[in-house]
Amino acid sequence: MTADAHAHAARADAVRIVEVGPRDGLQNEKAMIATADKIALIERLAATGLGTVEATAFVSPKWVPQMADAAEVYTGIAKREGVRYPVLVPNLQGYERARAVGVTEIAVFGAASEAFSKANINASIAESLERFAPVLDAAKRDGVAVRGYVSTVLGCPYQGEVPVREVVRVAKALQAMGCYEISLGDTIGVGTPRKARAMLEAVAGELPMAALAVHFHDTYGQAVANVAACLEAGVRVVDAAVSGTGGCPYAKGASGNVATEDIVYLLDGMGFSHGVDLDAIIETGRWLSARLGRDSMSKVNRAKP
Repeated sequence: MTADAHAHAARADAVRIVEVGPRDGLQNEKAMIATADKIALIERLAATGLGTVEATAFVSPKWVPQMADAAEVYTGIAKREGVRYPVLVPNLQGYERARAVGVTEIAVFGAASEAFSKANINASIAESLERFAPVLDAAKRDGVAVRGYVSTVLGCPYQGEVPVREVVRVAKALQAMGCYEISLGDTIGVGTPRKARAMLEAVAGELPMAALAVHFHDTYGQAVANVAACLEAGVRVVDAAVSGTGGCPYAKGASGNVATEDIVYLLDGMGFSHGVDLDAIIETGRWLSARLGRDSMSKVNRAKP
């Protein structure tokens, strides 16, 4: 990180936005997106002031065809000093592919719902954590930072309600394995502010709030309100995707991640510092929407002239 980034991160009113658009946002797009456009998107996002841009996923092309060009995308990015470019890896094979092209930060993805874990990766929660163990061991050996995702923290398309104790259990397991930060994800976007805050506070009762992030999808239009409630509870890391791209393929009506533009506008209104240029992120969202051939899902993007 640069000296300016360190100073920003040290402020109590500073929020770090983790941009997940190039990975979580694009992975479910049906139309294949050109590698050059993915690289351009990542470089545009980094130029807005974002300090973390999740670049791609080293997953099986059979299961996620959109991410088949992960190595080409990662090596093609003109990396900016002070910006982190984590990638998602599902297993040791993915980790080794990522390391082969110089990746220095990864993310692993677990679920709080047994039913979702079995449907999504054909493994129980315990089995999924076992798969991560060699990845975390290798990352520790190689000095690679690891972020952990916990999905379905506020509901599952298969089992419905997910007990908060399960969210806490999986988050604690990932941290114990070596994840420096745990992102708590409402994968199907069913959460509301009071439930979101209660879930966050339950996890923060067992793990440091500073090691937690929130990741909300906007299926029911609650994502911005959920983020605001969690900011008031003390979280200072928020995942978002430019233009509100993404969405869980298993959730009816899932409309994508909370839009980065909308989070920047929210943070400005709440008096938090974040380091992101609102006009630049809006312009990037419009550029991406044009590439995707559809309107932006960001309310701010639609409202701003």
